[in-house]
Amino acid sequence: MKYRYVAIEREYGSAGTEIGKRITELGGIPNYGIEILEQVSENLNIDIGKIEQYEERATNSFLYSIYLMGKMREGAEGQLSNEGQIYLEEQKVIQKMAAKGPAVFVGRCAANALADREDVLKVFIRADKELRRKRAIESYGIKPNEVEVVVYKFDRKRGNYYSTNTGKNWHDLSNYHMVLDSGKLGVERCARLILDAMNQ
Repeated sequence: MKYRYVAIEREYGSAGTEIGKRITELGGIPNYGIEILEQVSENLNIDIGKIEQYEERATNSFLYSIYLMGKMREGAEGQLSNEGQIYLEEQKVIQKMAAKGPAVFVGRCAANALADREDVLKVFIRADKELRRKRAIESYGIKPNEVEVVVYKFDRKRGNYYSTNTGKNWHDLSNYHMVLDSGKLGVERCARLILDAMNQ
């Protein structure tokens, strides 16, 4: 099967965003990450910083996940919390971007937005925590005395957001077709492995 889309979930500091960009450079496939937030911000007239605050409030409650998915199925968007409305808008934006053709999506539960498609390659990027701390300091400008808290905070935020909105465990490897260790493989090899899988 040939995959037309890649949906990447990634641990903080594992270079998932860089890998997505490298796939674009190598394969000429559009890459969407921050662009999803920018479009949601424009559609809902909400500042990106505010959207990120709402995302941080994701509760990781199984009962809330069931409630959220039920309301979405019912089409009762007006009854959703601000967090739920933003998630729903992100899903719509991803679907519209996918309608334009093959693409790479980084984060935002993209695989869930494209769940009705069979041509989506689901990828999880991870790396050793020490390497992720080093990347956060050297590439993201995080202060050494704050890096432990920052890595934990972002991993927790991403995990909670994924779990709240999909009802699945972010670290459950059965959710993905590929799990790549960017610390062992490097950005270039990860990007090429994903492209190879897309074209199998």
